[in-house]
Amino acid sequence: MQTAYTVLIMLMLVSVSRLVGRVIPLPLPLVQIFAGALLAWPTLGLHVALDPELFLFLFLPPLLFSDGWRMPKRELWRLRGPILTLAVGLVLFTVVGAGYFIHWLLPSIPLPVAFALAAVLSPTDAVAVSAISRNRLPTPLMHMLQGEALMNDASGLVTFKFALAAAVTGVFSLANASVTFVLVAVGGLAVGVALSWLVGRLRSWMIARGWDDPATHVVFMLLLPFAAYVLAERLGASGILSAVAAGMMQSWLDLLPRQTSTRLLNRSVWSLLEFAFNGLIFLLLGLQLPDIIKAVASHETSLWPTLLYRCLDVVAIFLVLLVLRFIWVQSIWRLSILLRRLRGKGEITQVPTARSCWLLTVGGVRGAVTLAGVMSVPLLMGTDIFPERDLLIFIAAGVILLSLIAACVALPLLLRGIEKSPDDKRHNEVRDAWRKTAEAAIHALESEEASPQDASQAALAVELKARIMSEYRHQLEVFNDSAEAQALAFQMDLLERRLRLKALRAQRLELYKLSRHHQIGDDVLREVLAELDLSEANLGTVK
Repeated sequence: MQTAYTVLIMLMLVSVSRLVGRVIPLPLPLVQIFAGALLAWPTLGLHVALDPELFLFLFLPPLLFSDGWRMPKRELWRLRGPILTLAVGLVLFTVVGAGYFIHWLLPSIPLPVAFALAAVLSPTDAVAVSAISRNRLPTPLMHMLQGEALMNDASGLVTFKFALAAAVTGVFSLANASVTFVLVAVGGLAVGVALSWLVGRLRSWMIARGWDDPATHVVFMLLLPFAAYVLAERLGASGILSAVAAGMMQSWLDLLPRQTSTRLLNRSVWSLLEFAFNGLIFLLLGLQLPDIIKAVASHETSLWPTLLYRCLDVVAIFLVLLVLRFIWVQSIWRLSILLRRLRGKGEITQVPTARSCWLLTVGGVRGAVTLAGVMSVPLLMGTDIFPERDLLIFIAAGVILLSLIAACVALPLLLRGIEKSPDDKRHNEVRDAWRKTAEAAIHALESEEASPQDASQAALAVELKARIMSEYRHQLEVFNDSAEAQALAFQMDLLERRLRLKALRAQRLELYKLSRHHQIGDDVLREVLAELDLSEANLGTVK
């Protein structure tokens, strides 16, 4: 029962922290960390013991799956060059540079373990940046941070696992590691795509036989990231990349027909899951802080001098990470601007170059994935205790806190004087999507063939089609209580809902066509599709 009480208390705190975050002008992760630390204070004394492997398995697959699902893929493809340099090149640059620095600063941490720590400090959190900047970042920069956060979650954590394996086994070969990295990465992507495709085919088969209960399909979606992760790990591939690939693949398969109720339920469930899991991770960080601090200073005679030195180490590591990121961003940024100008594309250069570099640098906030990764460090290395595990967690927690605080201070200053211009391109895409889908609905209604019926029924159908196509008619008039009037009202209501349903499905098919031909982006697709799904859900069951 104690475990159940603890879980309920933590979920309640996650919810309350969201309300408190609306009053206190601080990012939600900082509020949740503070709440967890307060809860772990000796007076309250809530203690949560974490199993590293369970923590990694429970939190990472659904969060990475959701990131892959929601990532706007058209923008990801358009900015693939800068995103790949940030998500892969910067990760490797950080692992080497920060790894050697950590080993030099703290010789008690072996070099492979220092590389592992640098790798787990590489993933960034675009959600936290968006919350801090209050969506004032220029759209191309925000897309770059989103794409980087998605890709470097995978690259950083895969590199982290390789470095951990080298630390545990004591064997490392760059050539073998490079080949293994490619095989593991490609294998993980293939497993994720294949499993997601098979689940999509299974759902289509179920729908074709009338098994379209939304709850059943949503449960499949909830289990998919865990299945993709476990299957890939069992096959020796990357479970992390498998979860990401499954999410990206599922965003295409989510456009199955007759799945309006499932999509609506799925969005609600995943929004709840993301909110709860992200909140629990930061809350757990706060809960672990007192134990982490005690463990770091447990071998020293005095607490405060030791803690001060460790905090200075964290500040030094954070500053090195910031400098490495700025050097990389500045170099790649100049090369990117040169290439885009040569190709006649100036989309990213709307903001002054120096300010853009600093925005991208400070925007590299560490978050939930870093914490989940470092918490997964094993307790033992063979028969011995893993070297400096508590110190690793302390450094990662400190870097997360410093990156959040630095972003809170620097981003508003850097964004001062920058008014985010309206996204005319996206607005035009939304307008065109509604216009073209409305035209498709009107054409579908115009081509509606009249079924054999008497003259009164035919006149009624004509009147209802005109009412639907105009979209400005009033709702059905109030009927009197006579049985004939009620029967007529029922017939009109049923016929109207059938016609509206046909029009909405025609709109949806046209929307899918626009997406397949890359005339609209994923964000526009989701926005318009959500409106169409809500409209169809409001019609109720149509027989």
